[in-house]
Amino acid sequence: MFPIIENIEKISSQISNFKKNIESEIFHTISNCCDETNIECYAIGGFVRDLIIGKTSATDIDILVVGSGIDIAKKTAKRLKIKSKITVFKNFGTAMFKYDGYDIEFVGTRQESYSKSSRNPIVKPGTLDDDLNRRDFTINAMALELTTDEPTFIDLFNGVLDLQKKIIKTPGKAEDSFSDDPLRMMRAARFMSQLNFEVDESVLVAIKNMAARLEIISAERIRDEFIKIMMSSSPRLGITLLVETGLSDYFLPEVPKLKLEIDEHHHHKDVYEHSLTVLEQAIALEDRLSGANLTLRLAALLHDIGKPKTKQLIAGGGVSFHHHEVVGARMCKERMKKLRFDNHIINDVSQLVFLHLRFHGYGSGEWTDSAVRRYVRDAGELLTHLHLLTRADCTTRNKKKAEGLARTYDQLEERIELLMQQEELNKIRPDLSGEQIMEILGIKPSPAVGKAYDFLLELRLEHGPLGEEKAKQALLTWWKEQK
Repeated sequence: MFPIIENIEKISSQISNFKKNIESEIFHTISNCCDETNIECYAIGGFVRDLIIGKTSATDIDILVVGSGIDIAKKTAKRLKIKSKITVFKNFGTAMFKYDGYDIEFVGTRQESYSKSSRNPIVKPGTLDDDLNRRDFTINAMALELTTDEPTFIDLFNGVLDLQKKIIKTPGKAEDSFSDDPLRMMRAARFMSQLNFEVDESVLVAIKNMAARLEIISAERIRDEFIKIMMSSSPRLGITLLVETGLSDYFLPEVPKLKLEIDEHHHHKDVYEHSLTVLEQAIALEDRLSGANLTLRLAALLHDIGKPKTKQLIAGGGVSFHHHEVVGARMCKERMKKLRFDNHIINDVSQLVFLHLRFHGYGSGEWTDSAVRRYVRDAGELLTHLHLLTRADCTTRNKKKAEGLARTYDQLEERIELLMQQEELNKIRPDLSGEQIMEILGIKPSPAVGKAYDFLLELRLEHGPLGEEKAKQALLTWWKEQK
């Protein structure tokens, strides 16, 4: 019935990891629950793919049941004494729960069909063949049967061969697959980025022809898929596919528009190419943030999106993009809100875009201590992010210039560190608290307290720590001037 490779070790030596895993409690329990009811079940999808390519860190396990996935999930959870909630989606015949660090989803074999205007599929019971055929890509349409003594490997669509070739193909016609679920077009970009694969020509053509169908997908689903691309090992690959196929036009049009502009400082590259390079260089610096950081990556990609709207021609040739950081920060907020990002990350990314040029006013170290304090104050908890973004933003081919900028920024960081030690810059606040202000001025909570607080904060930024007595005298002098 199926193209079967009996000796799994011939596929990859890494498949032996599955035999180790299947001996674990979770797989034994699933297998026994299915055996007792004479139901076939399979590990399927990304879990199988990752085993074959030697990736053993996967925590998502998809279990395909030739019958009721919900019933087997409940039976397995009861047998394992699962205390966490079992999430059930009756319309799709799926159920999931967490166990021992794994996210385990059970689904019954099914067929799916979509209307042209619907985001949701019409689900019907189906065979194993039907279920494998509805999978997004051949590399995710491989299965391992759990109810046999030796896990039997099933590969209807030559997924192993495509893994070897590092190619992304659909089980059937790409147009049919993407019509069923347009988000699969973005998923192709994601797998490119995660696995460093290429897409098959038929997939590429289908995406270009069907990009507009992405409009029926919810902003939340698009956002989640885009995040996966951004957090992958090689986001440039996925972003390139999104831009070249026109997919990005439907959820992030600001990025492809960067291709139309030539950077005023880096004439050898357009702003789009510059932005991708900044992204890659930011990723290379992420160790200072303890690993992959979505805020930094988004800021790196989007830091120049204000340039097309601020372009001005300069007499005698050339262009300028004055205040593109201000415009870009506003554009970031608007776009990320449309994609339903959390307010916290929206504010952080837009703030980094707003601040990304601030360093270039530093010159050769002419900033006063006051200016350094304000730099730290404005960056706040994003100071390290800003350090990395600023460093990544240097993409000049001029080695001496690049080294000079790096040295200058080293000096700025050293000054910040010194002031941090001297003045606790990360805790910049006035020398007097709000309660002290009210006591000294003899006033109750009111807008005047806030104005007094802001005055003292500016004084602190300008002159450093004053001490309570000097701050008190300055406050009283200021207060007299307000009357």
